[in-house]
Amino acid sequence: MPEVLVYVDHTDGAVRKPTLELLTLARRIGDPVAVVLGTSTPSTAALLADHGAVRILTSHASEYAEYLVVPKVDALEAAYTAVTPAAILFPSSAEAREIAARLAIRIGSGLITDAVDLRRERDELTFTQAAFAGEFTITSRITTDTAVVTVKANSAPVEQSPAPGAVVQLDVCFGELATGTKVVSRTPRAVSSRPELTEAAIVVAGGRGMNGVENFALLESLADSLGAAVGASRAAVDAGWYPHSSQVGQTGKTVSPQLYIAAGISGAIQHRAGMQTSKKIVVVNRDPEAPIFELADFGVVGDLFDVVPQLTQEIIDHQG
Repeated sequence: MPEVLVYVDHTDGAVRKPTLELLTLARRIGDPVAVVLGTSTPSTAALLADHGAVRILTSHASEYAEYLVVPKVDALEAAYTAVTPAAILFPSSAEAREIAARLAIRIGSGLITDAVDLRRERDELTFTQAAFAGEFTITSRITTDTAVVTVKANSAPVEQSPAPGAVVQLDVCFGELATGTKVVSRTPRAVSSRPELTEAAIVVAGGRGMNGVENFALLESLADSLGAAVGASRAAVDAGWYPHSSQVGQTGKTVSPQLYIAAGISGAIQHRAGMQTSKKIVVVNRDPEAPIFELADFGVVGDLFDVVPQLTQEIIDHQG
């Protein structure tokens, strides 16, 4: 089986869920080789091995934290040279997409962004994307020897598959541009008990129909009962009811959870572009003609201020 490089997205060794999804996908097309850059721990390697990494390439240079992007591109190029993989997989975070694009240029590879599936058929790799706000599904292949691919979060389940996970030190020589842009300060993101919006398996989102910032507490209660993230439409964000970091849509974040619950959202094309690849969509809206119902797997025509509290209570009672 050919080897597949998987870029590990982590914070001080704590591996983020999309990386474990990538390892699941990588096993469909070859033997996963994880690449860990920066500070890590023995538990990092153990977790990656438990999810299918046959080898783990590590590099602990301080440049990865002190400078932007380019040192990581140098490291991925070194990993590519050492392994000659059939594909290199990245999560679809902003930083990972930039690393992937720069790497593809360096190694002369084709690039697939925001893939939602990948397969090996008759020794040929194919990649599936959703395009034009999800109106079309595209199946593509890379004509170069190595494909560079970013994959949307929640495109595959996390599946354990214990593998050797041998840890190997990766030799990296940084180029002249690696220290071109220095990180001078960092501001920690506000800590939340809810999952990251783009990684959440369940998202509960509200729109103009929420009628005010104080009413988002209803959605937060529902989200907390489900272990979900909270999102908002652009209309709700522009009205100042919820932060821009939670905006779902063409000018916000793209999500693809297992379950998306839309409350008081009409379904403008800009919002649909950010969520319509969700696996199951539940809509609560009192307007039966709202465009969002065109996407719904399940729809409730009703007042969200009646429906959402009842739904939350039903979930809590069931859990009890």
